This record gives sequence, structure tokens and C-alpha cells, in this order.
Amino acid sequence: MKLCETTKRLVVAFSGPSNSGKTTLIVKIAQLLKQKYKKKVVILKHDPKNKARFDVKGKDSYKFFDCGADVVVTSPSRTTYFAQDAKDLSTIIEMVGLFDILLIEGHKDFEVPRIGVFHQSIEESYLRFIDAVATDEKASNFELLNKQKNVTILKLDDLDQILNWICKNAQEI
Repeated sequence: MKLCETTKRLVVAFSGPSNSGKTTLIVKIAQLLKQKYKKKVVILKHDPKNKARFDVKGKDSYKFFDCGADVVVTSPSRTTYFAQDAKDLSTIIEMVGLFDILLIEGHKDFEVPRIGVFHQSIEESYLRFIDAVATDEKASNFELLNKQKNVTILKLDDLDQILNWICKNAQEI
């Protein structure tokens, strides 16, 4: 069976502390899925502190959003949607349309299979809601993982191993 060969759409999430390597890992996985396996990938990033800004003050789209409206900006090569309210996972999936795999960064409240990403140390507070851990054995408290019964340990730099776990464990939607 080829990697992630399914007619269903898949979703998996990645969680971990700041600067743990989540974004770097997600980018590598997305590039591999797109280039080698020709998958359409969607990435959903959580911004729990409302810090992200996607538009430039003074531009028309900024003025439209600033007045309280939801805004859709289209061009020949992309569509951007700015909403004034939070959306649940099913609404987001419906909005983005066709895709093969949805990679979520964060959003601990979405109950989907989840990989915890840790680099220098493993934060125990994450272990209660993750299904796998992507780390290296250099993590200062790697021994914490030896106590976990239902958590798969993945090598942070082994993309094939991580992709295989995703294909076997991602939720079909």
C-alpha cells in the first residue's frame, strides 16, 4: 500500500511548547506530502493569544475587516478569508474544501490524533492529550517517555517514520 493511499481526507495535529520545532516539522511533512506523494495539504495554525496579523494597516482589506465585516480577498492565485469570529473544526474543514490531509498546529481542544513535538525537554503537561511524541534522545528528561504506555516515540528527524505514523493514525474525516 502506498503512503496515505485513501480516498478519505485525513487530519492530525501537532502540539508542543514554543520553539519546540512544531512549525519546522509541519513544513517538512507538508513539503514531503506535496512533492513526493502529490497530496493536497491544508495547514491550520492556532493563535491562542490573538497575536497574528495578516493584513497591513491602511490597505482596503484592513479597513474592511476593521469595520467589523468578514472579508474575502481573491486574486488570480489565492483566496484569503478573514472572519470576525472563531470557527469549529467542522466549519473550517467545510470552508477549505478539497484536500487530502489537514495538519493542525496546536488547537488542543480539537480531539484528533496528535503528535507532541519536543526538542530540548519534554513537558509532562502535554503527555495527557498526545498519541505520539516526536523528539530526539537528547531531550533532558527523555526518561519521562518510558513511563507512558500508549504513546509512540518517534524520532524528530525521521520524516518517513513520522509520515508512516500519520498515515496509520490520522483521523479520517
